[in-house]
Amino acid sequence: MKASVLHQYGGPEVLRYEDCPDPVLQPGEVLVRVAAAGVNPVDALERSGETKAWRPVRFPGILGWDLSGTVEKLGSGAEGFSVGDQVLAWAYHTYAELCAVSAGLLARVPKGMNLVDAAALPLVTMTGSQLIFVGADVKPGQTVLVSGAAGSVGRSAVFAAKDRGAVVIAGVLKKQLDGLKNLGADRVVALDDTAAFADLQPVDIVANTVRGKTAEDLMAKVKPGGTFASVTGAPANAAGYPRVRTVAFVSKQDTKNLEYTVEAVRAGKLTIPIGSRVPLRNAAEAHAAFAKGSAGKILLLP
Repeated sequence: MKASVLHQYGGPEVLRYEDCPDPVLQPGEVLVRVAAAGVNPVDALERSGETKAWRPVRFPGILGWDLSGTVEKLGSGAEGFSVGDQVLAWAYHTYAELCAVSAGLLARVPKGMNLVDAAALPLVTMTGSQLIFVGADVKPGQTVLVSGAAGSVGRSAVFAAKDRGAVVIAGVLKKQLDGLKNLGADRVVALDDTAAFADLQPVDIVANTVRGKTAEDLMAKVKPGGTFASVTGAPANAAGYPRVRTVAFVSKQDTKNLEYTVEAVRAGKLTIPIGSRVPLRNAAEAHAAFAKGSAGKILLLP
């Protein structure tokens, strides 16, 4: 098979399109012919070596945490799927023509959903919804501010919080205000607008998806006894707010959760914008575009 392969840590240029051995199925695994793989921030962190202390790449390595595709072969003991089924998953080593995935991690792509575009969903929608349901433990009637709400994880968090019955404030940038009419929040606030930020009243929960000063400033917007749940780690100033419960949340693979978010997308309740669809052979260029802040999800097509 062809894959985008990493032989060393570095910038986007270290991604090479080359021949690789086909995956060898282990018991309970399914071989998926990849229709598309999503590009996520963690891919760039793995490529650069920033995650090598806790998730080192075994060279030659294949990046990628998202896929959609078609079941091509079933390993021994793999159940619930048939050859030809269209599926999606939060998997690993997805920058390739073929990927071995545990059958228990796969979800079906609903009829009518574009198979390629389905690759944009797994990691970001599960991360955003779990941030709300697990990390923040949002209750109906609470007021939740989602930072980075224009991003894919943020959009998913906004949907999940509204679905839980919360009052939702979407925190975005001033330049993003005009394009967020279908976000579904009760209110949209530009967090980089000094006056608008100052006018924000304390909330029960901040569901945070951003880093740096904005995250630190938002600690002051949580009510005493409230929660600051973050997918980017605890802010540097968290210790200065002992009356705020700070949760550095890490999402996990959960098929039921994936099925929930996929149904929300199918029903039009959640939208994850696609920025571009790029041939897998151009993964280096896709990573370079991602580093510059490309809007919407980037998908790699084998």
